[in-house]
Amino acid sequence: MRRTLDAPWKLWGELARWLAYPRARLLFAYYGIPWRRGWRLHGVPLIERYRGSTLLIGDRLGLRSSLVSNPLAPAHPVVLCTWQPYAELVIGDDFAMTGGVICAARSIRIGDRVTVGANCTIIDTDFHPLDPVERRLHPNDAPAAPVVIEDDVFIGMHSLVLKGVRLGHGCVIGAGSVVTRDVPAGRIAAGNPARVIG
Repeated sequence: MRRTLDAPWKLWGELARWLAYPRARLLFAYYGIPWRRGWRLHGVPLIERYRGSTLLIGDRLGLRSSLVSNPLAPAHPVVLCTWQPYAELVIGDDFAMTGGVICAARSIRIGDRVTVGANCTIIDTDFHPLDPVERRLHPNDAPAAPVVIEDDVFIGMHSLVLKGVRLGHGCVIGAGSVVTRDVPAGRIAAGNPARVIG
């Protein structure tokens, strides 16, 4: 009770979470994503699942899509997307994310106990070709490469993880980083482009 009095916005956040719960359950059911144990959703995420693609999520998921759910204020709801019919987005247990986007055109695999800070983006595609002629003729035919995020990774807020990247077990990505290359296990990387700093 004392905590609630000291931080009254948390009470409103919990109330909003429970009010959004039925809508969230229906959304995941509509897209054929099984509701697992211990999920806590603050607000309703956006799901964009291509028919025939794979979208699997483990136990104890924590998504913060509501503006009042986190003092870092998500810019928009969490977006979980499979962009192509053969795409896979597989997320392990104890995953947490505030706002942000995860979009798989080919494959994004995320391990257990991964935390993604506010308003991050994780994508495995360039979305559009770089060549202007190719962009006109085949606007969605862009290069893609799998992304793998191993267990116990922490990604700081406003970071961007691009195609073909592997983040090793327990590594940390500093806030505002643009990750274009692999980061070894247990290392800290930051910057644009991100490089190992510790």
